[in-house]
Amino acid sequence: MGLFARLFPDKKTNYQQLQSAWSQRHTTLKQKLLTKHKESIDWLAQNMPAKEHLAAGSLSGLLLLAPPVLHVLPATTSASTKPIDTPLQLSDQTVLLNDLAPIVPTDVRPLTPDEEQKITGVLTKHLGTEVTAEINGIRLERNYGLIGAEQHLVRFPGDTIWSQLQTPEDVANYASSGMAPGRGAWGYFAPSEAEMTPEESDREKYYIAVQTFMAPGFAQNVREYSEFFKYRKMLIVNPQNGKAMIVDIGDSGPAVWTGKQLGGSPEVMKYLDRKDGAAKGPVLYFFINDPNDKIPLGPITI
Repeated sequence: MGLFARLFPDKKTNYQQLQSAWSQRHTTLKQKLLTKHKESIDWLAQNMPAKEHLAAGSLSGLLLLAPPVLHVLPATTSASTKPIDTPLQLSDQTVLLNDLAPIVPTDVRPLTPDEEQKITGVLTKHLGTEVTAEINGIRLERNYGLIGAEQHLVRFPGDTIWSQLQTPEDVANYASSGMAPGRGAWGYFAPSEAEMTPEESDREKYYIAVQTFMAPGFAQNVREYSEFFKYRKMLIVNPQNGKAMIVDIGDSGPAVWTGKQLGGSPEVMKYLDRKDGAAKGPVLYFFINDPNDKIPLGPITI
């Protein structure tokens, strides 16, 4: 007679009944699992290394004891799920934030040369193309500042906000931003509606206004600098959430007295999550080296 039975003779029957009930329950659950998830279990058994093969019965027992796991089978990725409108993808958002956190200052101010070098190095690594604060000896006064909300710009003579907003979702999200009363710093984006191309439409959609007039050397080289900055592509990053976009300089501003260093189109502000209660927030913004104009404007896929 076992020790348990000798010490607790009146508990023996209850114990045996519990043991029998549990064994039956375990067998039933195992059978249900094998029936319901047979394909998954077969796949696991076939794809495990030889030294780690498990029989179907022991594998099902392991699964019964294990906590729930999502996506047991590897997800298949079809070509149609990959972005086809941009050759660039920013690498993992969390990794980017972790890399930027130690080097982006908490107070929004001009970066030191060392900070600038480290940040452009991180962004270049994650973007896969050169990110820089200077091209051909021309640079902005700063590359870390407060961005504020801008209005839509007129793209061609006779353009209206209703011709820009093509869907009910666009109207709901951006109609309240309104249309600027005048043209941007570079005039119309296209001579007429008939001559408007998708690329020119995107220039307005994803534009930022930058204080180009504050750039070192601008006053001495107004024409050269204005031509350089016109629709110049930049990478803009919200360092607080890792969201990033390729944008272009579509306007000059805002005024220094506003306390902001740049402005963003309604679409830019919404995507970067920079349109909070104050309608402004810190961003990093640097040139990207794209001499052949191959990098499209818009959000960078995370």
